[in-house]
Amino acid sequence: MNKTELVEKIAAGAGLSKVDAKKALDATVAAIKDALIAGDKIALVGFGTFAVSERPAREGINPRSKEKIQIAAKKIAKFKAGAELADALK
Repeated sequence: MNKTELVEKIAAGAGLSKVDAKKALDATVAAIKDALIAGDKIALVGFGTFAVSERPAREGINPRSKEKIQIAAKKIAKFKAGAELADALK
């Protein structure tokens, strides 16, 4: 499912126009992104939790040249499905 299809589903499910559904989706995604940038955790009960995790710097191997390289530390977004979502997928 792409963004356009998701907007259509939201519009149909909530009785909104596609324009309003797109604004709502964009605002939701922006709010989640802003919270993660600030280092906050977002918990949507029944759906799941978004959080920021840090990967430490590590040594890797370039598969082409077999040289050892340093991979820099970085922050990544993680999602853990909630119980209701996990049960629905079984």
